[in-house]
Amino acid sequence: MTNITCHCNAQLDGVSGAHPGCFGQAWIFEGITAKDWDKIFPKLIHKEWAPGELLFRQGDLASSMILLKMGSIKLWKVTEDGRELTLDIRNAGDFLGESSLMEEDSVYPVSASCLETTAGCGIDKKVFESLIEEIPSFGLAVVRNLSRRIDHLTGKLGALSETNMEEKLYQVLVSVAKQVGYPTKGGWSVKLHLTHEEIGFLAGVHRVSVTRTLKKLRNKGKIFLEDNMMFFPNLNLS
Repeated sequence: MTNITCHCNAQLDGVSGAHPGCFGQAWIFEGITAKDWDKIFPKLIHKEWAPGELLFRQGDLASSMILLKMGSIKLWKVTEDGRELTLDIRNAGDFLGESSLMEEDSVYPVSASCLETTAGCGIDKKVFESLIEEIPSFGLAVVRNLSRRIDHLTGKLGALSETNMEEKLYQVLVSVAKQVGYPTKGGWSVKLHLTHEEIGFLAGVHRVSVTRTLKKLRNKGKIFLEDNMMFFPNLNLS
């Protein structure tokens, strides 16, 4: 990978907790030349957020990709009964919204807010598209990276253990149950507040895979679904 220096690192020089990684570490930017990065970096936006400040709200247009350089955020949604449900925590070094650069009119399925003072480096989708048009070598590198990504995911899909996917999805559901569920005879019950799209976002799988995997979990007796209620037999989270 090309050795490049991130502008955010310069701005956060010496700040405790600042992640050393560069925006260029995202898979989609692999192989970009230093010459092209000189043109790209001025287009990047350094952002800082105060504790409690929103990065985005559920349903907002996913119009940018952000690399967290410092701090941490929580992904959350509000349930039908008004309770805030924490779904995941993301820290310095994590990317948000990579898929927004490739998908048209995509929206965030959950909200994100800062747990502490947070900083990040971002690129707007429209800027990203204009760079592809203005810098042919950049566009070619992105196309090659997409091709490699497809090959990687295709191979990974063929080798992926269905058991691992089921366990990952099961743990996401258990995490939600622990927050807003309650003990019942023989296990634990929870009103399912998440759509399949939101579950897929948290588990890192496609919505279609969520539907298939939930069916497998039901067939194996690990969960039971009735209306909007989910029951986990023999589960004790007390």
